[in-house]
Parts: sequence; structure tokens; C-alpha cells
Amino acid sequence: MSHSTRVHPGSRRYHWHRVCVEVAALFRAVAGHHSWWARRHSHAPPVLAPRSGPEAESAATTLWRLRTTVRDTPGSLGAVCTALAGGRVDIITLQTHPLADGTVDEFLLRAPADLPATVLARFVTEAGGTDTWMERADAHDLVDTPARILSLATRTALDAAELPLALRQLFGRCTIRSTPAPAADGASHGADGPAEDVLAGTEMRLRDPSGGTITVRRDHLPFTPTEFARARALLELDARLGARTPAAKDVVTLPEGNEITVRRAGPEDREAALAMHARCSAGTLARRYHGPVGDADRYLAHLLSPRFGQSLAVETASGRLVALGHLLWDGDENEVALLVEDEWQRRGIGGALLRRLVGLAVEAGRDSVYAVTQATNTAMVAAMRELSLPLDYQVEDGTLVITATLPHPSLSENPVLQTDDGA
Repeated sequence: MSHSTRVHPGSRRYHWHRVCVEVAALFRAVAGHHSWWARRHSHAPPVLAPRSGPEAESAATTLWRLRTTVRDTPGSLGAVCTALAGGRVDIITLQTHPLADGTVDEFLLRAPADLPATVLARFVTEAGGTDTWMERADAHDLVDTPARILSLATRTALDAAELPLALRQLFGRCTIRSTPAPAADGASHGADGPAEDVLAGTEMRLRDPSGGTITVRRDHLPFTPTEFARARALLELDARLGARTPAAKDVVTLPEGNEITVRRAGPEDREAALAMHARCSAGTLARRYHGPVGDADRYLAHLLSPRFGQSLAVETASGRLVALGHLLWDGDENEVALLVEDEWQRRGIGGALLRRLVGLAVEAGRDSVYAVTQATNTAMVAAMRELSLPLDYQVEDGTLVITATLPHPSLSENPVLQTDDGA
């Protein structure tokens, strides 16, 4: 069930000190709520030891995220909390989003598993909540919001490519789209950024510090001014820190004994990548870019931009760039792509790159990756099979799409940039 309401933000500018105040206030709000809850329900029976059998089934619970709007008057939130308590629903966390004419309250709830969602929503509505929205939650939602924001800000500070991922993890199920600014040659490859950041219901349009626009969109649930401020704060952090790429490097010994270096790549590698293109055969470029060879060079600015994914470069001992690997954000999907210079093919470089790209995807919490190649590209097929992951194959008109299902980060050791003795 989902009801939408349009929120019109004010014209105030949000700065870092405002976000700090907001985070501190949120800590106080959550702590105050739990204190109030403990005082009000001090007569509640103690928690019993885990049970087994039929009684255990009745004690099973379900996690829910619920958002509702209440009047900005004393007792409004208390009425909702009392109604939830009457239904044996435990409030785990609470966030408040002030509006001009009310307050949006967002709860993480633990409810009896046999309590229907419609009944849970009715409790809230009868207590005065309006525009109520809810969805199933999972263990990831148990991390409190201030801690999650600080963690995402740290990751963004270390790596510019983390910004789109941070926005998506901050706001849950949403679509992040980066639109580049017009190219330096005047070609319209995208659109100019908005004159100012815009909040319009279920969509935010934000000026990208590196040029262009970042659009955040989700279904049904309008963004609040508080969420708008958080998004702008992350982009302000990105703008202040400027271009940055993690400096981690991994020296890999190939089966033949040669050593190569695998590192993160960025826009600064464009000239070296162009030189590698010039050394590649037309067939190699066609297999990688699936189009006219003459278009290969113009894709590099997009591929090496941290806004559209993460890239890895392979260098020889002399510092010559001989291979590139890309993990590209494609909405909820993620494409992996490889280019290895002809002279360095069939030496295990493609497999080494692919394992590390998959590691980056696992670290980012992605569920799967896919590779688009030609059905005759046996090297790419073999590299995907060597991942030892569940694979799905789709073939159409000679184009092969291989999708690998990824393990959860907690179930798999992250292979990103780990040193290995053979590739």
C-alpha cells in the first residue's frame, strides 16, 4: 500500500553545520523515544527465553519500514506509538522529518509475523497517521540512520565513485541517474546541470560537482526536505574534496612469471587508454565496444568517470597500460567489461581483472553482474565460468549476455585487489 503526497521544500540553503545539528537532534530523538517507551511500559513482562514448537511460530516476528505523516501537535506521535504497542509491535528506531504543516515519522518496526500488513497500517491510520507507506525491511535496516550516514560519508570521502552508491544506500529502493555535462567539443552528450538543486515529490535533481546532473528517483514515496538536505550534504562533501581515486595497488605474478600491477583507474588515465586503443586490433576493439571501431575513443570519458562506475587498470613493470576493466552502474543492474591489448591476451589478465571487478560489486552490495559479449568470445565465457558463481546465459542475434549471481558480502571474502600468485 502506498500513498503519495507532494512536499514543497523551502528555499533555504543547507550547510554542513545544519547536517551536524540534524544528526545530533536525531540521536536525542531516538534516545528520548526509547526512554519514554521504557517509562510508559515499565509494567511490561520480561522477555522470555526462546521457545520451540507451536509457541515459537506464534512468537515469530517480521521487520517493517513504515512512514506516516502526523499533525505537528503534542500527543500526535504518542497516539501512533500507543496504537502500535496495542498491536504488540516493537518500535526499533524512529526518525522524524519536519514539514511546514506536519511531521513525517519513519519507523523500523518488529511486528508479530501473523499480524497482516493491512491491520498494521490500520492501527496507524486510526491513530491519526495519514499518507502511510510501508515495506518489508531486513537486517540491513537495523543499522541506525546516523551511523549509516557517517559510514556512507566516509566511503564517499575516500572514493569519488562511491557517491552514486551512497545515495542509493541512503534512500533505499531508488534509481540514480547521472547525466553528463556537454562535452568540451560542444557535442550535446547530456544536459546542463540545473540552475539550482530541485526537490519535486519523488524526484531530486542535484548539480553534480564534476558537471551535469544527478537525478534520484523512487516510486510512490516523496522525498522530505530532511532527505534533500542529506543528499546535498553528500554532494557538498564530494565537491570540497575534488577528484580522488583510491591509491591501492596489487602486484600480480602471471603464470609465465611476468609481474603486472592492478590499480584503480580514473579520468587521468584517458591518454594512456587512447594509446592502448591505438595498439589494439580492430577485432579486439569491436569485441569490446560492440560497434564501429571509430567510436571506441569517445566512450573513454564515460567509462573512466567515477559517476558511472569503477574502473581498474593493468600496467606492466615499465608502467605501460595494457588492459582496462570496468564495473558500470546500470540502474539496479551492473555491467562488467574488459579490454586487454592483443599482445597481452591469453595470459590470465582478463580473469584477474574480472575477479576484482566482481569483488568491487560484492563490496558495493550488488546482487549480480552481467557481461555483454559475442557468442564466439570464448575467453570472456571462460573467465565468467572461472568465477564459480551461478550463471545465466541469454543469446540473441549472436550477442551473449552472461549474468552472475553474487554472494552476500558477509558470506564471501572480498577479493578486491588481493594479492595472488597466479591469475
